[in-house]
Amino acid sequence: MKKSVIVTLLSAFAFVTVSAQTNKEEVELFQSIFGMEKKAIVAEFVQVEGESEEAFWSLYDQYETERKELGIQRLALLNEYATNYEQMGTEKMDELVAKMIKLKSSTDKIMNKYYKKMRSAAGSKPAAQFFQIENYFSSAIRLTIYENIPFIGELDR
Repeated sequence: MKKSVIVTLLSAFAFVTVSAQTNKEEVELFQSIFGMEKKAIVAEFVQVEGESEEAFWSLYDQYETERKELGIQRLALLNEYATNYEQMGTEKMDELVAKMIKLKSSTDKIMNKYYKKMRSAAGSKPAAQFFQIENYFSSAIRLTIYENIPFIGELDR
């Protein structure tokens, strides 16, 4: 795997995430660039051949469309967190945590849904490789976000 590309992509993601006041065009541009680079990395990692290759990549593109929509929701949630950080009361904390839980669950659900579809279309190995690399990306993105935003109450000290 090209670690330098991943680090660069995650750094760019952190910049877009931390700035949180991005406009729709910037988000779409970032998602487009990230998506192309990510797809190249996935193509290096996932071993799919023959007739199942077309089905796999078609499903992957469908997955990316759904994942990108969740990415937009993630940025909106981060923006909401940043906007409310200094005056966040109990109700807002509970609301944001509920949204975070729902978003994480939605991300896991689409990954699971496409794992099953890819397993049926391309076999267990490519589907498992997809699942593994997507979990890696998802975990790396989450870590990058948490490394770049303050925890609740952290700035109060």
